[in-house]
Amino acid sequence: MNHNDLNINHTPSCKDCESRCSNHLFCSLSNSELDNNSKEKKDKVYKKGQSIFIEGTRGHGLYCIYKGKVKIHKLGGEAKEQIVRFANQGDVMGYRSLLSNEPYYASATTLEESIICYISKKVFLEMLENNKNLSYKVIQMLTQNLKESEKKIINLKQKPVNERICEALLILKEKFGTEQDGVSLRVSLSRREIGDLAGVTTETAIRTLSSLNKSGIIHLEGKKIELINLPQVIKIANIFD
Repeated sequence: MNHNDLNINHTPSCKDCESRCSNHLFCSLSNSELDNNSKEKKDKVYKKGQSIFIEGTRGHGLYCIYKGKVKIHKLGGEAKEQIVRFANQGDVMGYRSLLSNEPYYASATTLEESIICYISKKVFLEMLENNKNLSYKVIQMLTQNLKESEKKIINLKQKPVNERICEALLILKEKFGTEQDGVSLRVSLSRREIGDLAGVTTETAIRTLSSLNKSGIIHLEGKKIELINLPQVIKIANIFD
């Protein structure tokens, strides 16, 4: 398999895609619109750690995750990475840049081998123009992203380190879920990435996770994290709306 060939059909038609309604964005499309989308879309296999798009570059299309996990991240002061959010199977990326006609505000990098579908800017904008329900859903997504960003900024400024780390663990649980045991997070991140998500240094993330592990609240085994005492994690996170 040539992983770099965008024209290889790794994915089913949009109409038959199980991920189509994961974020409800494409649920409003008619069968004819889905068929047209399938004719125009391309897909590509990305290796773990491979960039999908890079902060500051121009966007030319919409990306939809058929399979895999992706982190959306920015470079902050002193070239420190800040994870903005995560994207999972069925999520779309890059729409903000297309709508604002501005460069990407962040980068997207795979956390594992992933298959990503690509829809050109021209096709996406035509769909928005012809489908009011789709336009409304995009507005909802933009509004939700803004709300989450504002909440994260407030929490980073006001919360102590242990609360930030526990909230980061809950974010991972909500986004990716757990394995069949009900406690192991279904995502593998480095300590640096967890620190980037929580807005703390790698060393601080290591110390805090180690302390939670010693307290029996979580269990660490390499990059695997088990939320042994979920109620306590929630309590420490001190989440508020």
